[in-house]
Amino acid sequence: MEIILKEDIIGLGYKNDIVNVKPGYGRNYLIPKGKGVIASESAKKELAEVLKQKAVKLAKIKAEAEALAEKLNAVSLTIATKVSSSGVIYGSVNSLQIADELQKLGFQVDRKLIQVKDVKEVGDYVAHIRLHKEVSAEVPFTVVAENAPAAPAAEEAPAVEAAPVVEEVAPAVEEAPAEE
Repeated sequence: MEIILKEDIIGLGYKNDIVNVKPGYGRNYLIPKGKGVIASESAKKELAEVLKQKAVKLAKIKAEAEALAEKLNAVSLTIATKVSSSGVIYGSVNSLQIADELQKLGFQVDRKLIQVKDVKEVGDYVAHIRLHKEVSAEVPFTVVAENAPAAPAAEEAPAVEAAPVVEEVAPAVEEAPAEE
């Protein structure tokens, strides 16, 4: 059954695409929910007119998506998460955490556009972001432990240095009143 999509559906197609679906999926889900219409001859002609009118707008949208993809390809993320002693993550890193990290860097990317394979261990991974039906970006990211062993060692060192300074000041104060 041929359907003209009225909105983007992940895994199926984009708005104004003509896709082949099983009859039950088209009749029972896409058409009643308003996500698609039957691709009759009149609907195809109407779609052709709409696409001609939107050709300039689509070119602009694609250019914006390409510009964003170039910026995203230069970005590298580090995601800190809770990790067990064996290096296994409690839970997993998913598109929501990646979208949040990108938002912190000033990129507004819908989490539904981000595709990530199972991330359940510390390491380096790549997220695929579909910005347009013809444009995608790859964002490398590293998953690290929230409490890295290097951070506590750095915190202990200043505490050790601060203690002798306090001890040196205390005897000097004691000696001064003794001489008076």
